[in-house]
Amino acid sequence: MNALEATRTSLEIAFDAPIPTWFGIGGRADRLARPGTLEQLGECLRLDPNLRVLGDGANLLVDDDGVSELVVVLEAPTFRGWTIDGATLRAGAGANLPKLINECVKRGLAGLESLGGIPASVGGAVIMNAGGAFGQIADAIARVHALDRAGRAVALDRARIAFDYRHSGLGNLIITEVEFELTRADPAALRERHLEVMAYKKKSQPMAEKSAGCVFKNPTLTEDLTLESPEPAQTAGKPYEVHRAGSRVSAGMLIDRAGLKGLRVGGASVSPRHANFIVTGADAKARDVIELMDRVALGVFARFGVTLHPEVVIWRRTK
Repeated sequence: MNALEATRTSLEIAFDAPIPTWFGIGGRADRLARPGTLEQLGECLRLDPNLRVLGDGANLLVDDDGVSELVVVLEAPTFRGWTIDGATLRAGAGANLPKLINECVKRGLAGLESLGGIPASVGGAVIMNAGGAFGQIADAIARVHALDRAGRAVALDRARIAFDYRHSGLGNLIITEVEFELTRADPAALRERHLEVMAYKKKSQPMAEKSAGCVFKNPTLTEDLTLESPEPAQTAGKPYEVHRAGSRVSAGMLIDRAGLKGLRVGGASVSPRHANFIVTGADAKARDVIELMDRVALGVFARFGVTLHPEVVIWRRTK
């Protein structure tokens, strides 16, 4: 049913609500709220301290059974706006990251342009320390404002946040606003850089298909890995390439070298364009993607002895 219930703060709760993701599949939320103020967000936490925050849905897969926790969407103006004072940018957690990047590039403010092509809300990008070959969002962060699960306000300077590769340690907080410290730069040069980043992603990634970006994190090797060179002519004629223990290697490269491009489960398949992308068709189910992820991880481990860990967040029903 789609009935609405009002709380004493006029917070509306929708029941059996869809959870939109870039995969375009998955289950529904038993309850979903769109708080308009910090006070209403606090009310959400009182209703369910274990609530889940839905950002842009670009790095998310919801199991077909949906979720029982309250799902919160920070799409009200309170959470989507931003202000710029000199080189300091303050952005709400629900602000659209691509639009924010475009505004910064136009104003000649450098620091976020390397994240071009990453679909995310600001809060979601910070939680996962979004990034790619050209940089990560943590590099531009000065301070993060949030609520803890008890509804108390928290402010953390960059030095107090344990940012790492696709990690922030902030998952137990509800981010409300982020401060960025940017630098002045030539707008024309910034625009050129931004266009280069976007062109690289359009060339190498299946951006027109339904996916959630990179499915697995790039693993750090625990021991040396020797691979046959795919094109010795482009690697100084060397028939082998050696990746040393402690180095980070491309998950997409490992999936490709394991011969898993094009592998399919139901309506989900490994993209032939980029092996670390799983794309979905009209008949796909969330469990097709989950099973395919399992098969890919097993295939890479069987071939190379390397364990892949998901980058995509999977929401499953807990009760």
